[in-house]
Amino acid sequence: MPLDTPHTQALAVDFCGLSFASPLVLLSGCVGFGEEYTRVAGFSNRQVGAVCLKGTTGDARPGNRPHRIYETPHGMLNAIGLQNPGVDHVVDAILPQLDFDETRFIANVSGSTIEEYIRVTERFDDSPVDAIEINISCPNVKEGGVAFGNDPDMSARVVEACRRATRKPLITKLSPNQTDIAESARRCIEAGTDALSAINTLMGMAIDVERRRPVLGNNQGGLSGPAIKPVALLRVHQVYQVARPHGIPIIGQGGVTGPEDAIEFLLAGATAVGLGTGLFYDPLVCGRINRGIADYMARHGFERVSQLTGALELNG
Repeated sequence: MPLDTPHTQALAVDFCGLSFASPLVLLSGCVGFGEEYTRVAGFSNRQVGAVCLKGTTGDARPGNRPHRIYETPHGMLNAIGLQNPGVDHVVDAILPQLDFDETRFIANVSGSTIEEYIRVTERFDDSPVDAIEINISCPNVKEGGVAFGNDPDMSARVVEACRRATRKPLITKLSPNQTDIAESARRCIEAGTDALSAINTLMGMAIDVERRRPVLGNNQGGLSGPAIKPVALLRVHQVYQVARPHGIPIIGQGGVTGPEDAIEFLLAGATAVGLGTGLFYDPLVCGRINRGIADYMARHGFERVSQLTGALELNG
């Protein structure tokens, strides 16, 4: 899986026993089911370590009513509503069309009940995906719509259930919309997750003042983009303190648009760096980030990108 940089070996990372050609991971919901950006001239999945497929549920979902995306200062609100064709279609019709020689592919499991999480995880377990990410920010319909990821007990129950349903590496995507993300990370690690992904979007709202109504059809949505990077960096640093003693790797994400952003997440404790909204700014940013990380390593005497993980030195 050659990269657009002469420093291929230096950028390779081990993630849950999987070899990633680059620390970059394309985030769920931003690249469809791994094929959308391959239609852009100059883009290649070979430039990234892994691609997270779009969030998948047990049955097909049409998603929320429009508007579903709204640009904000230095960011974007989205309320897509988990639009997807259902896990059977993804496994039977979409996965066979992906080129697994280009990069690693990670399924993203979503659900409204623990039973749905189990069903989707079991289906992906019997598929060629390399790993499974569970999105615990989904609302639990049996608990009045409270997001699984905002309650450490519910988070742990989802992880335990999915852990029993698969032998593939399990990644838990943590919500920042909770009181203590470090405690949630600890509970997920105890429940059996192999890795953590931090952070998911922050909840936000945009208002049309002329209509006096929310812009989004769902009233609220997830905020992503550069505006959330300071929050995301702190959350990754906090999660790293819990994950490091257990050797649990982190995909750090939230506002990455260039090499310096990616390096910040690595220093804060991430093993890999997620790229999502940044692709909307520049679809060809992956090669630039890879080169920037390699140049930084050369200037500072690092031989492997893994040496950057957690290399942050706090002020006294």
